[in-house]
Amino acid sequence: MSFSKILKNTFLFILLSFILTACATKKTSTTKIDGQMQGDVYTGSDTVEYLAKGVPDRVFFATNESILTTMSRDTLRKQAAWLRDNSNVNVVLEGHADERGTREYNLALGERRANAAKDYLITYGISSDRISVISYGKERPVDSGSNPLSWSKNRRSVTVKAN
Repeated sequence: MSFSKILKNTFLFILLSFILTACATKKTSTTKIDGQMQGDVYTGSDTVEYLAKGVPDRVFFATNESILTTMSRDTLRKQAAWLRDNSNVNVVLEGHADERGTREYNLALGERRANAAKDYLITYGISSDRISVISYGKERPVDSGSNPLSWSKNRRSVTVKAN
């Protein structure tokens, strides 16, 4: 094999390597940041209150999402068990969003989040007649900061006892 063919093949190999590297996507990390976020979903407990002893009252969502996380489903299963044991209690699911986006978008997103929690509770045997849904959008932030941690705390659905 001649030197020019070796040089040409080496050049093509390096060129293809650069092209493939440029096309690669960066994998996002799901490690916990500051012990309070996993990805962009809040996992801390400083803003969490309790519906009952050992039963957190809220679940958190990723940006622009209404899909329940594994942690959210665990919390809702605890809520469903408590609601089954307390059949005289009705609840309101409040949907919330962070400050970004229009008022209308965030009201719709908050409603989708509250309905996702409602649907999950229904699958665990809670009657839909016992659950009301309301969206506050971005109107009732739990953290008034304007940073990723604050936003993640505000993307939530909160279960409260109905009056």
